[in-house]
Amino acid sequence: MSWCGRINTGDLDLGIECVFMPRTSGNMDFDSNRSQEMTKHNYCFELKSRLSELKALCGHLENCGYMMKLPHKCLFEINLGLDELFTNIISYGFEDESEHQIKFSLLKNKETLVVQVEDDGKPFNPLDVSNPGIPQDLDSMSIGGLGIHLIKNMMDDIDYQRAEGKNRLTFKKFVDAVS
Repeated sequence: MSWCGRINTGDLDLGIECVFMPRTSGNMDFDSNRSQEMTKHNYCFELKSRLSELKALCGHLENCGYMMKLPHKCLFEINLGLDELFTNIISYGFEDESEHQIKFSLLKNKETLVVQVEDDGKPFNPLDVSNPGIPQDLDSMSIGGLGIHLIKNMMDDIDYQRAEGKNRLTFKKFVDAVS
């Protein structure tokens, strides 16, 4: 399955066309054409609205991190944030039992990684969610609310748009040179 799209952040169209890059299995040997494609530093894929796709999400992020030469800390934070976001979309975003597609676009531009997640679920702006109170001990902590809090605190910039019946969350992460 392939998918093409443009990365945009609402009013700002980054003008980047990206194409689904299938996950390779086993070793990471690339032919010269694929190596040249990745000098563009973009990676796009889509997943079905099933929690069983979390493993595929992790695999795509590992491939993307390898191809973009992302530092381990950056890749860990992106993986954690997208895992939380993907789980929330599946758990709370859809009012029916139909299968939906969730699209992911990652673009590395110099020192910044731009990540966009798009779904056709019910409107939900995670930026409107207030930060949970952090209790003194784990026993008094309630379940829920920390995933969005983690994303807000780990990313350097976050933007939400609702357009054409879709939620579009875009966040930026400054990429340190140190892994």
